[in-house]
Amino acid sequence: MAKETGRKLIAQNKKARHDYHVLDTYECGLVLTGTEVKSLRQGRASLVDGFGQIDGGEVWLHNVHIPEYAQGTWTNHSARRKRKLLMHRGEIDKLVGRIQETGLTLVPLSLYFLNGRAKVELALARGKRDYDKRQTLREKQDRREAERVVSAARRRQRA
Repeated sequence: MAKETGRKLIAQNKKARHDYHVLDTYECGLVLTGTEVKSLRQGRASLVDGFGQIDGGEVWLHNVHIPEYAQGTWTNHSARRKRKLLMHRGEIDKLVGRIQETGLTLVPLSLYFLNGRAKVELALARGKRDYDKRQTLREKQDRREAERVVSAARRRQRA
């Protein structure tokens, strides 16, 4: 069997970048059972309600939904169990200090396989207020409109 190389995306949390200001990102390994890995290889997972928490000097991922493996038997996992994340001690110590600041949280951005190993991209983030979300949408629409005007001008110029 050939060894898997490269990055294969499983799930993304697109709403996280809309709801939070991402301050810093970390790549973490996941401690998984066999049926969880098989379910992930089928491309099935959801990060929508997920969050990270530091408990006893260890980082845990909560509320990430990895559905049960269809061919699994009594060895199957529970879909929303908390999963341990693998990070360096120095990174965890820095996170502990920064999370104690008010309003900061750990949010999973994406779940993927990197060279055959399951990884999660975890973000240290601050929640956006409603007016921040509206402003971000307005900036995005303005950028799109400007790109449309520029491309239309280029088309007229060529003709």
